[in-house]
Amino acid sequence: MNYSSLLAAAGVEAQALGASGGLLAATPINGATLGHVQTDSAPRIEEKIAAASAAFTAWRGVPGPQRGELVRQFGTLVRAHKSALAQLITLEAGKIASEGLGEVQEVIDICEYAVGLSRQLHGLTLPSERAGHHLLERWQPLGPVGIISAFNFPMAVWAWNASLALVCGDSILWKPSEKTPLCGIALHRLLEQVIAANEFAPRGLSQLIIGGRDAGAQLAAHSALPLISATGSTAMGRTVAQVVAARFGRSLLELGGNNAAVVTASADLALTLRAVVFAAAGTSGQRCTSLRRLFVQRAVYAQLVPQLRRVYATLSIGDPLSADTLMGPLIDAEAFNRMQAALVQARTAGATVHGGERVFPTDLDGGYYVRPALVELQSPIEVMQQETFAPILYVLPYERLDQAIAAQNAVRQGLSSAIFSNDLRETETFLSAAGSDCGIANVNCGTSGAEIGGAFGGEKETGGGREAGSDCWKAYMRRQTQSVNYSGALPLAQGVRFDIG
Repeated sequence: MNYSSLLAAAGVEAQALGASGGLLAATPINGATLGHVQTDSAPRIEEKIAAASAAFTAWRGVPGPQRGELVRQFGTLVRAHKSALAQLITLEAGKIASEGLGEVQEVIDICEYAVGLSRQLHGLTLPSERAGHHLLERWQPLGPVGIISAFNFPMAVWAWNASLALVCGDSILWKPSEKTPLCGIALHRLLEQVIAANEFAPRGLSQLIIGGRDAGAQLAAHSALPLISATGSTAMGRTVAQVVAARFGRSLLELGGNNAAVVTASADLALTLRAVVFAAAGTSGQRCTSLRRLFVQRAVYAQLVPQLRRVYATLSIGDPLSADTLMGPLIDAEAFNRMQAALVQARTAGATVHGGERVFPTDLDGGYYVRPALVELQSPIEVMQQETFAPILYVLPYERLDQAIAAQNAVRQGLSSAIFSNDLRETETFLSAAGSDCGIANVNCGTSGAEIGGAFGGEKETGGGREAGSDCWKAYMRRQTQSVNYSGALPLAQGVRFDIG
């Protein structure tokens, strides 16, 4: 297939792609090479960091609402290119058409959120213990922010960070995943257009860095970047956190999620079925919030699980550009191999595996398409402790709710969780301090599909970071406590006396 028209519509010009060298850009749809993208050398990355640092010194002085205006214009431009950008996400990341459109909508939504936020970067006024004084707490721009994003949300996660960082007065540097560089090129090109069209926006305000692990490591280690926001595996996050902490920088980490849901005897099983299938098989199981483990009350196990097996066996799998497709490909052969290895471990441990095999849609033999796997167990096994980034759902029965909650929490990750129940006592227990230990806890909806208005992130080996809504903007600013003496005297705090005559 020739995808040049899709690339052109998204703004990825032919001259941006070479025939060889640099970073390979390919589509998981059929494995075809889209071209090669020139990578940034270490000296070139240094130049971009210097440019972002220089831009920050100008941008921090621009009023917040004016910074918001820049983000508003960018969101408007993204909206005008929504269809083309969505198709590029499908082409390069393999998401089905509706999910590609949904991701671009998320970019638009976070821009709108950030525009409103640009007029609400509020501090506090505090009572002073000293007469003739007042005490303030203000938030100031932080500095150039490094953003390292993953392939599964090649546009939205950057936008969560970039839109908030920009309205907070920071410059930004973005290293997209080496598996989705074209999405980075296309989206960054639109932001560059908006920056160039506004005299108040300094050149160099946003930098795009194309490269692999070495490029990310260079950003993480650089003392000029006070904040590194990184999305990816727990192993990657552990390395980034140590490097950034060693130089006393800040890291905002969005890492793995071994997410679980609990189905109680009072659950609406029709609703539960729909929610579970999307959470587990949507995006081919390649979301950090994808459902990996399902604990079903034994009283309804025989009703729900056969329905899951039926739906899993009939899901439409194929070309994600087709409107009828519900599951596109895995990102690459490595992802497929990891999935198969996990299923081998499950079978060896005595589990019953339904599905999980590779399928071959017509004319798409180069893509790694799979039937989602349903793995039935009577008790937890070791492979369940690891997050396999693929559509594998481990299903176990349970007797008591406290047992199910304990099993859900008995992993090292803590991102998203859900309970399906119509019993108020059950749902409130799940949401209490004795319930889910995850950063996200949902009732009667799946583990994936978070909205930008709330803080997104998790606990334990998920990294502890929070992005998008709520008070997440504070991660991109520095807090400053200010004391103002408007009297002619100089009383000291805590009643200290220091008379010098």
